[in-house]
Amino acid sequence: MSDSPYQDDHGNKDATITNAAGMGTMTPAHPQSGPTHKVAGDSPFLIGDTMTGGYGKGPDILHECTIAVNPGEIAVIVGPNGAGKSTAMKAVFGMLNVRQGSVRLDGEDITNLSPQDRVIKGMGFVPQTNNIFTSMTVEENLEMGAFIRTDDFSDTMEQVYSLFPILKEKRHQAAGELSGGQRQQVAVGRALMTQPKVLMLDEPTAGVSPIVMDELFDRIIEVSRTGLPILMVEQNAKQALEIADRGYVLVQGRNAYSGTGKELLADPEVRKSFLGG
Repeated sequence: MSDSPYQDDHGNKDATITNAAGMGTMTPAHPQSGPTHKVAGDSPFLIGDTMTGGYGKGPDILHECTIAVNPGEIAVIVGPNGAGKSTAMKAVFGMLNVRQGSVRLDGEDITNLSPQDRVIKGMGFVPQTNNIFTSMTVEENLEMGAFIRTDDFSDTMEQVYSLFPILKEKRHQAAGELSGGQRQQVAVGRALMTQPKVLMLDEPTAGVSPIVMDELFDRIIEVSRTGLPILMVEQNAKQALEIADRGYVLVQGRNAYSGTGKELLADPEVRKSFLGG
């Protein structure tokens, strides 16, 4: 067994991630992206539209792949290993070449923007691994998340602490000393410190125990209720679709199925091929 809580199967048994006092609260960072906001023409708030592309000069991994999310929604990308799930997320965030298709945020074409510029535009991205500064304290990690802000971010930090109470308790502890689930809280909290217009999570429950996974999903639901759109890649397909407003099943970089979470859970072909029957 490795020393990494991200690599061991259900290796993190730390229940301190749970919020015994109930849910915290997050104030919507961008009122214009609240639950009733839609851009002109009913276009999704964030969309990677018919994306074809790959890394560098390598072959295409995505093939006319489309994923989208609206304010107040949780959209999940599921599929077998090697299906292009994380690649689709990275394409939306500008980490690989989109050779055909486009990425639009709140009606603006951002296809040619760098990831850094997309953060400034309002995209918060939490990668699956290497997503915290292990030698820095929890509070320093959160402060790093506010690097693009020039205003007082103390209220946002208190909101993060309300959402994840254990982080306030451990705010002066090195983030690298935390459990896997607590590290994920730090990573999500740091992304929220930017006051994003959309939150993107690449396998946020990788390597954590079932109880921690359920608690992370509860917190993700709570954040989405503020109106913040959440786009998420998940290997735990059934559990993710249970909380999803919309879902995308990818196979070999293409859209195989799409619909609401309930529709995909009820689809016999989806259940047979991807959910274990």
